[in-house]
Amino acid sequence: MTRWRQGRLALAVLVAGSVLAACGESGSGSPEEADEHEGREVSGPRLVVTTEDEVLVLERDSLESVAALPAEGFTRVNAAGDGQHVFVSTEDGFRLLDTGVEAEAHGDHAHHRVTGDPSYGETYDADEPGHVTVSDGRTVLFGDGDGSIRVLDSEDPTKVLETSETPEPHHGVAVNLGGDLMHTEGTADSRSTVVLREGIDGSELARTDDCPGVHGEATAADGRAVVGCEDGVVVVDHGTITKISSPDAYGRIGNQAGSPASPVVLGDYKVDADAELERPERISLIDTESRKLRLVDLGASYTFRSLGRGPAGEALVLGTDGALHVIDPGTGKVTDRIVVIDPWKEPLDWQRPRPTLAVDGDTAWVTEPGASTVHEIDLAAGRVARSVELPGVPNEIVSAGAH
Repeated sequence: MTRWRQGRLALAVLVAGSVLAACGESGSGSPEEADEHEGREVSGPRLVVTTEDEVLVLERDSLESVAALPAEGFTRVNAAGDGQHVFVSTEDGFRLLDTGVEAEAHGDHAHHRVTGDPSYGETYDADEPGHVTVSDGRTVLFGDGDGSIRVLDSEDPTKVLETSETPEPHHGVAVNLGGDLMHTEGTADSRSTVVLREGIDGSELARTDDCPGVHGEATAADGRAVVGCEDGVVVVDHGTITKISSPDAYGRIGNQAGSPASPVVLGDYKVDADAELERPERISLIDTESRKLRLVDLGASYTFRSLGRGPAGEALVLGTDGALHVIDPGTGKVTDRIVVIDPWKEPLDWQRPRPTLAVDGDTAWVTEPGASTVHEIDLAAGRVARSVELPGVPNEIVSAGAH
């Protein structure tokens, strides 16, 4: 039976302080303060939030802003794979941000300790930096404007292992799959090809040209991956590529979220090729084992920043009704609805701030740009655990521990 919860709490709103840092320098605090806090254990990786002109680093324990680093224009952020670093997309490429908390593995868990002030590091040059993927111990950077592919060691993203490039620049993606490299091919005007290679420049294992408008990817259990098309998806499975068609002639699945705990990939679903902005209310569930696609009507629209996965593989969708919808990926049943914020409307400009979902383990975060606030959701309890006002309007958000 579906449980309907009112998750908003009457919490005191904490106003987090921040200090603007010069480019290339640490984000906040004096050297004495940094030394005082170094070695302190915290509950998990830090969060990174973009605003109009800053990148904020938030402490996971309190959501307090511990650093504010300068940024120009629209900025994107992606986890680097080691629990400590985040990639900040700039005009010059992928810039590494050290959040100042390192993860030390201890069996099936990790300890997290403060190592210093958050700071920018090196930049990997890329024309129009695009997707960042983390899979099987490798972090892969894709440059849309030059077709560049960089494969990094996820445990140490300062270490470049291999580089390559696609035949033509295009808005694409590349991901490591157990040592093989899956990547897209296309041009600035058209793209429909997915290729699987043995290693970054090895022999071609599989290829399909039957993925019009190819966009986005997600990895699932047992080493499978899904790539989105305008008429369905393709499933990449240990040397094979299989097409799963949408039930509609135009049934675009351009954004996906996967989980190692589930063979099912969560995707969006759009059917109006001519819409200036389609506000879909159905999501897609792609079973990479059975090769079946299921559509689920949420009764509320959502955006490309609304998709996530819970610790057991639950499908999570932040709706414009202000609720976080929890869906059983195996049955398509909505098992919970956690009200987080007031109803909202997606802006026409995709770069404009809108409520955004981020997930890491059993915790989710939802931004509320209209209130300059971030909300923390306890997924196990199904409630909002805390709400904190930020020193700026949030746009993108990511946990350094996300994959």
